[in-house]
Amino acid sequence: MQLLSLNCNGIRSAARKGFFKWLKRTEHDIVCLQEVRADLSQLPTKESFPRGHHVFWNAARSKAGYSGVAVASRHVPDRVQYGLGWPEFDREGRWLQLDFGRLSVVSLYMPSGSHSEDRHAWKLVCCERLLQHMLQLRAAGRELLICGDYNICHGELDLENWRANRKTSGFRPEERAWLDRVLGAGFRDIFRERYPGQRIYTWWSNRGKAYAKDVGWRLDYALSTPSVAEHFAEAQVYRALRVSDHAPVRFGFAKSLQDLAEG
Repeated sequence: MQLLSLNCNGIRSAARKGFFKWLKRTEHDIVCLQEVRADLSQLPTKESFPRGHHVFWNAARSKAGYSGVAVASRHVPDRVQYGLGWPEFDREGRWLQLDFGRLSVVSLYMPSGSHSEDRHAWKLVCCERLLQHMLQLRAAGRELLICGDYNICHGELDLENWRANRKTSGFRPEERAWLDRVLGAGFRDIFRERYPGQRIYTWWSNRGKAYAKDVGWRLDYALSTPSVAEHFAEAQVYRALRVSDHAPVRFGFAKSLQDLAEG
């Protein structure tokens, strides 16, 4: 299975910059998008996604042009879950879950806490609620692959200027400790396990020359249950594709989607 994940920083903007033209040249089974900032009806054309894709959309209801997630799949899911059943979180369009057999594939867009201390505090509340939901899904027998923009860097390898950002939302101790708890609960950061010592980033600030100097952050993750992680083969960050301030990340698995769904 080949899965692509991208925070597109506005799907209409990414489309104008050539995202869909590039997407049609790639091999993938599932595409997870975050921060789409639009309804599906607002895309330039109905043919934006490659032919044969089944497209599912969870736009923000709190305000227009904000947040939102989407998933495009070559395979029809058994079930689609829009949100977590938590209104404060769901109205921002941050969780979209497609179930294939025992496997749940999720496009997740975690809040940013960089705008204010109140927003950072709410982000931490979301982290707690999310972990409890992940544990509940796992206890119910679901295998999970949760892809997207977590808006957190876990370790010092995950951002270039880590010393200067220890008090910045996205790298605060309490956020990193939450990811410690997620991994301690048995979930796997499959990218970091595959590339344990490499500084590979997925987001660059538009300020200064961050992209040119590769002064970036790894904010985009795929966290999975162990049975899914066992079949993870490779990943690729498409750094040269500048359709967003994030880069698309491809996660490749040795098993097909159908085999992963069977557990």
